[in-house]
Parts: sequence; structure tokens; C-alpha cells
Amino acid sequence: MIVATAAYPMDPLSSFDAYAQKITSWVSQAAQNGAALVVFPEYGAMELAAITQAAGDLEASLHATSALVPEADLLHARLAREHEVYLLAASAPVFHQGSQRPVNRARFFAPSGAMMTQDKQIMTLFARDIWNVVAGRPLRVFDTDIGRIGILICYDCEFPLLGRALVDAGVEILLVPSCTDSEHGYHRVRTGAQARALEGQCIVVQSTTVGTCDWCPAVDENIGAAGVFGPQDIGFPPDGVIALGAMNTPGWTYAKIDRAGIAQVRRAGSVSVRAHWGEQQPSVKSITNVDLR
Repeated sequence: MIVATAAYPMDPLSSFDAYAQKITSWVSQAAQNGAALVVFPEYGAMELAAITQAAGDLEASLHATSALVPEADLLHARLAREHEVYLLAASAPVFHQGSQRPVNRARFFAPSGAMMTQDKQIMTLFARDIWNVVAGRPLRVFDTDIGRIGILICYDCEFPLLGRALVDAGVEILLVPSCTDSEHGYHRVRTGAQARALEGQCIVVQSTTVGTCDWCPAVDENIGAAGVFGPQDIGFPPDGVIALGAMNTPGWTYAKIDRAGIAQVRRAGSVSVRAHWGEQQPSVKSITNVDLR
């Protein structure tokens, strides 16, 4: 199976038609290159705020983007059906019905056009203290024809228990849509992605926003590279990097991934990290202080 993961530049688009043309072009290109799974990044949907000219105001941008998400969802559902792909749309701030503050929501589309959602669990300092985006609904597992899939949005990937919960629920492929404004931030998420692949003996797909976006202070700097990672074990690259795009360069990064490889590593790999996870607990619970002063 081929996965396409985006290094996505956001543009100050003037209309929804312009947004639809851009997304259609990107998805079409990925499908033409054989992708069965297409992954856009965190907060790429902030392009929608530019359509209403609200992107320059932090609070207004939340409401403007959220208001256009249903129309964007119809577009993504149609593209998933037309190209027969699984499609993770760029996440967006979304206000629940009757809620006072938005969640950061990824929407995942099946080739049938059916949509399910995954909300971010843990907010960064900017999201919680300045933007006031809140945590949403709990983690979900998506059973698909291409494997059991889970989603950890950006910062969530840095917390091992979230990844562990999904792996325990049978996840084989973790999607990590990200949006980072520094090299430090990008490498934190990438390190988290590779750690989750190691611990969970699974495949992790990271997408990212790239480029300067000075028309939208919420996402004004975007630094990173798209990548696909696996466990450092038999059948996978020694460093676990299955594919890695060029830093800060827009475009798709493609990788061939094999569920059978994950099953093989879990069954008969050089190590059994996933199976041995529980053996940490006795040692952790029995920690004692030893005074060597």
C-alpha cells in the first residue's frame, strides 16, 4: 500500500472555489501516484479563515474556519469517493453544538465518503493560554480495509500513554498531522512519532504545514518535513525512517507500507517492546531512594 503524506503550504485564498481547486489538485496528484491513504496536516484548514478575511484576528479566525468546515467536509468526502482513498483532512478548530470554545478536530474520510472524527487531546501552551482551544472527545480506533488506524494530532504524539492506548486497541498505523513553528517543535513531534513506532511496533505517518503564513498569526511560521516511520527492526530501515521529505519543501512524500511487516515484527522481531511493555510496572512501582552523599 502507498501512503502520501503532505508538507502543506497554506495560501491566503480568495474564495472557497480556490480552496476546492487546491485541495482537489493535491488529492488528485496523490491518487494518480497510487496512494490509498492521503494525510494532510494539523491546522491546514486555517486557509478557510482567509476566505472570509478573518485570518488576521485570532478569535475571529476560529469562528470563520469552523463555519466553513461543513462545506470543506463535503468536498473531502467527494474526493475520497472519486479517488477511492482514505483521506485525513487537515485539522480545524471546530465549535461543538452549544460549546463555548472550539476543539482541534481531524476528519477522516473513507472511500465510501463516510466521515469520522478525532479531536486533539492535549493542548500546547499557545492553544490553551492564548487561543483557548480545548480538548475534545476521547481517542478512537478506525477499522479500515488498509489496517486499523489511530490519530494523534501533533502534541498528542509526544505522550506515550496515548499511543500505547491505541496500540493496545490494535492500531497498526498511527497518523500524526502536525503544525510546528520551529525546528525544535518539528523535531519534538518527529521524535515522538519515531518513539511511538518503536514502542508500539507500528507505522507512524507524520504530515506537516510548511512556509511563512504572515497573514494568519495563529500559524504564521511553519517548519518541518513529512515522514513515514517504522520500528527499527527486521524488514524496516535500520533507523526506522521509511520515507522523509525535504525540510520546508511543499509536496507529497510517498511510502510503501506493509501491514504484514508490522505483524511479522510483532510476532518475531528482534525485540518485543510492545509485548514487554507491562514489565516496566513492577520496577516503576518499587523505586527506592539510595543516599550516596
